[in-house]
Amino acid sequence: MHITDSSAHPEHREQLEAEIRKAHVICIVYAIDDPNTFNRLPLYWLPYIRSLGVNVPAVLVGNKIDLRGDDVTNTSLEDEEVETCVECSAKQLLNVSEVFYFAQKAVLHPTAPLYDSREHILKPQCVDALSRIFKLCDTDKDNILNDRELNEFQRKCFNTPLQQHELDGVKEVVREHEPAGVNAIGLTESGFAFLHSLFIQRGRLETTWTVLRKFGYGDDLSLREDFLLPPLEVPQECSVELSPHGYQFFAELFQAFDKDKDGALNRSELDALFSTSPGNPWATTAFPHTTITTEAGSVTLQGWLAQWSMTTLIEYKTTLKYLAYLGYEGDTRTALKVTRPKKVDRKKAKIQRNVFLCYVFGAPGSGKTSLLKAFVNKPFSEKYQPTIEPFNVVNSVEMKGVEKYLVMEEIGASREAEILSSKQRLEACDLLCFVYDTSDVNSFGYVASLREKYKIDHVPTVFVATKCELDLVTQRYEVQPDVYCRNLGLAVPLSVSVKHHQMADLYHILTGVAMNPTIATPGSLKDKTEEAWVSRHYITISLVAGAVVLTSLAAYKLLKQHPTVVGNGAQHMATAAAKKREYL
Repeated sequence: MHITDSSAHPEHREQLEAEIRKAHVICIVYAIDDPNTFNRLPLYWLPYIRSLGVNVPAVLVGNKIDLRGDDVTNTSLEDEEVETCVECSAKQLLNVSEVFYFAQKAVLHPTAPLYDSREHILKPQCVDALSRIFKLCDTDKDNILNDRELNEFQRKCFNTPLQQHELDGVKEVVREHEPAGVNAIGLTESGFAFLHSLFIQRGRLETTWTVLRKFGYGDDLSLREDFLLPPLEVPQECSVELSPHGYQFFAELFQAFDKDKDGALNRSELDALFSTSPGNPWATTAFPHTTITTEAGSVTLQGWLAQWSMTTLIEYKTTLKYLAYLGYEGDTRTALKVTRPKKVDRKKAKIQRNVFLCYVFGAPGSGKTSLLKAFVNKPFSEKYQPTIEPFNVVNSVEMKGVEKYLVMEEIGASREAEILSSKQRLEACDLLCFVYDTSDVNSFGYVASLREKYKIDHVPTVFVATKCELDLVTQRYEVQPDVYCRNLGLAVPLSVSVKHHQMADLYHILTGVAMNPTIATPGSLKDKTEEAWVSRHYITISLVAGAVVLTSLAAYKLLKQHPTVVGNGAQHMATAAAKKREYL
């Protein structure tokens, strides 16, 4: 502690103001034997200090108690915002050390943020903080802190449990002064708040501050930045995923708040879950339509974990914050893992990541939104609604017995340039999916021109032909889609019908390409003959998906016998089936 004396002489005013602005606490001294010095406290000193814009604790010090006379009386300063009052004698060394003890305590454990000394009640922000702490400690979510939960709280904050007679004593004190604060099971939220009010009234502010700081609160009773966002280094080309500890935490949180045990979180259960945070982190998105839900719109455990997988991949800082808000025990960074750089994965020919990002492009009306909705089992709609806001979906995909997560992000026309001209955005994704409507003559030309305009040759690419239940038309482009793809060394477009639920294993194939990027990167295997490459290509994908398929070369030769022509729906479906076999 650095102590600075000051002078009240006018010629020292500038120096005095400089010292006041640097101080963490100010001791304002008056002489007990001189009432005028006391009267100047509320009339001059306190207003003067506040006029400088300084909001630090003030300790009133009555000096010269050795000179106190019987006729000396000082009126109360209860209406003033002061931290504490203490009397001493510098001459006789009475209470001098206590002056500086209270000064230190005013900085380390201030009263003002917690307690309204005029009204004798906890301040609203303190009540909110204690309410959040109570909810986090209430692990069984019954709105009561039982003996086990109280002891766990005691261990977390003070590293020592309470004996049973001590627990009973605490509850008895609450019962005596706040009957609604305790019941047969344990301590209620009002009882928890009463205990801290009692600690403060008895001068044990360090108890309440120890609790608040253990749960991440700073001196202004907001959660500290270093608590919400501890430093996490994410090198270029790396992504962030949930670790096993992270998945376990979110799974256990789900189970704790699934009060009706129906295997899904409804709106009220989600509200209760997020009550210790600023609110639902996906409130401004299409959630819960972005993930797996029941028919009633409640989020399943699969959808819950998938949603957090997507959030962590796209904006890991949000996940870090919410791990803190929701009560993750210990260093929140242990709930995350930073993946290996993508170029290292490609070099080793082994992808270690579990969450993949696919950008979906296509002309308006080509069926992008329907593809995404089908991925999360949402019903098909004949009505066309243009996508205005960014739309992402996520679901798990089982690949050879291992669960992976695929995030699909629809890129509308207004965002195409933003994404395709950004090296950083392209590096963040694992593959591009170009969608065209087989019944629209201009649809393929849209995506082909888009690809040519931005010269995208280094990102794995899959073309998808939608609405294959409709009559196939010849596309108005230099070459037809099959030829275009073969010229790039890519698989021919995969034909699907969302309306008729004929998806040709699309999502497994997209995930398989993300896991094996070289098999769908334009020109990456141009040193191979066409038939040998096609054979390797589709056998690889079939192995990734764990599917039993036809011999790929035979399927490819079969496809050659079905050229792309204008025909009726039945002919189109036959072609689509042949293309599916080739893709597999």
